[in-house]
Amino acid sequence: MFLSELLVRHPVVPYVREGDYAVRTPWTVAARRLLDYLLVYIQEGECLFHVDGEPYEFRAGEFCLIQPGSLTVLEGKTNSITPFAHLDWFYDDFRETRYPTRPGQVDLAPYRHLLQPRLNDLQGVHIPVKLRPKQPVQLRDRFLEVVENWQNRSPLAQLRVQTLASELLLAILDDHTEGLKEAERAAPQPLSWVTSFMSFRLSEPLSVQEMAARANLSPSRFSAKFKAQFGVAPHRYLLRLRIQYARELLRHTAHSLEDIAAYCGFADVHHFAKTFKKEEGRAPGAYRSGGGPT
Repeated sequence: MFLSELLVRHPVVPYVREGDYAVRTPWTVAARRLLDYLLVYIQEGECLFHVDGEPYEFRAGEFCLIQPGSLTVLEGKTNSITPFAHLDWFYDDFRETRYPTRPGQVDLAPYRHLLQPRLNDLQGVHIPVKLRPKQPVQLRDRFLEVVENWQNRSPLAQLRVQTLASELLLAILDDHTEGLKEAERAAPQPLSWVTSFMSFRLSEPLSVQEMAARANLSPSRFSAKFKAQFGVAPHRYLLRLRIQYARELLRHTAHSLEDIAAYCGFADVHHFAKTFKKEEGRAPGAYRSGGGPT
């Protein structure tokens, strides 16, 4: 899957379900698999984390990102301060049900529906367990602010958490996805924007060629993808929007037929009247007055 496809299904709406500063003497968290993301900053001390069988040593100033589904064993080798957050980055209906798994919970088969999408399952994305931030101080400060605001629990603080967590994700992607832009060039282009684009430009001439160019597709490919997504051809969908808008203007305004024709993108009032009657079974004037087919 491509990132652009994922964002259509699951937009970025961060949700931090647990965050703390974790001041501890040497410690161990037994093997478990995660349903969400775990971001850890080693503020003080040394840690050894095993993630999917690979050992990773961490020292002060380093970041660890563990992705959903990964098998983890976490160990603090010394006294340590390790601020952490369990969080979702992508919205779904399970955020209130998902939870930080407990030590020993390694079989997630009954909970597959609760797994957050993994970044590393996306085309052109590979985020290492040990992050390599280009601006580590900025990343640290932003992350510590996430933990602090999450513990505040006020509505404004929670809104700040969402904003900061989105910035964290963007920074991580910017730092570790050199192949993402190239991969996205080959990604199927979602057409979710097209309906709004049409609605805002109903009064203007609008061609398939123009919309296809905006989607970086050939006109034939654009038309095929549009029909597959919306069930009708682009020109037919656009005509439906224009007729729908004309109905609203006829019912709820006193605009002349000439003005309505112009507002809805018809060449002239005669074209409007002919098309409206063909689609609605009655002329615009009869529709406005509530009369039957004419």
